[in-house]
Amino acid sequence: MTTQAENSNAFDHEHTLWHQLLQKHVYWIDNGVASQVDYQSFRREHAILDAYLDNLSRVSKDEFAQWPQEQQLAFLINAYNAFTVRLILNHWPVDSIRDIGGWFNNPWKMDFFTFLGQPRHLDWIEHEVIREPGRFNEPRIHFAVNCAAIGCPALRNEAYVGERLTYQLEDQTRRFLSDANRNRYRNGRFELSSIFKWYREDFQRGWQGIDSLAEFIAPYANTLGGPSLSRIKKNQHLIEINFLNYDWALNGKH
Repeated sequence: MTTQAENSNAFDHEHTLWHQLLQKHVYWIDNGVASQVDYQSFRREHAILDAYLDNLSRVSKDEFAQWPQEQQLAFLINAYNAFTVRLILNHWPVDSIRDIGGWFNNPWKMDFFTFLGQPRHLDWIEHEVIREPGRFNEPRIHFAVNCAAIGCPALRNEAYVGERLTYQLEDQTRRFLSDANRNRYRNGRFELSSIFKWYREDFQRGWQGIDSLAEFIAPYANTLGGPSLSRIKKNQHLIEINFLNYDWALNGKH
């Protein structure tokens, strides 16, 4: 039987502190296809951010393993995004996350926090856990994890939660693919974000029976201004896809 004390120490799967910070310091722009982060105002509430990060760091691997998959994935996405904000604030002011660490210290490889019992870096969360083959098999995470760059899908202004995760991931996908600056159909070809090039294998690994990038984007073809879903599915081998340059400038408020 779970005791009252154990209940009081249970992890908050609503991610309330993080949600409150996002609501106050992240703004939808460009009709909701992108967002902007007010890092200066985040800095003024660094104690609340640190309290949330401490809550994340206290979760053990055993506790994490007992959660439903939706709660696990929401936890991982929020952790990645929140620790990314902390990384930016640790090195503030900065014009791009790629400016952090210099030539010999990749910002995504820096062990600057404790997570699931060990010193960790951001790449560990994304590539060794979230993207681990056979674990979640959820390509839409690439529209939820945020690398603090303009080229990246929007940092959502609410926390991800297990019970709403499917809706949130789909909403993030549609918002990103509605941004003609980063994804579009032009002159008879799709021009997509480099995310689809870097992580192409994730989009054609069998999620919902999908085994090609053309098939993944087919349901969003109208959003992109492209041909019909049925036409894409019928002529996948004829679909031409180019990839756009990535804007690594900080997604911050100026």
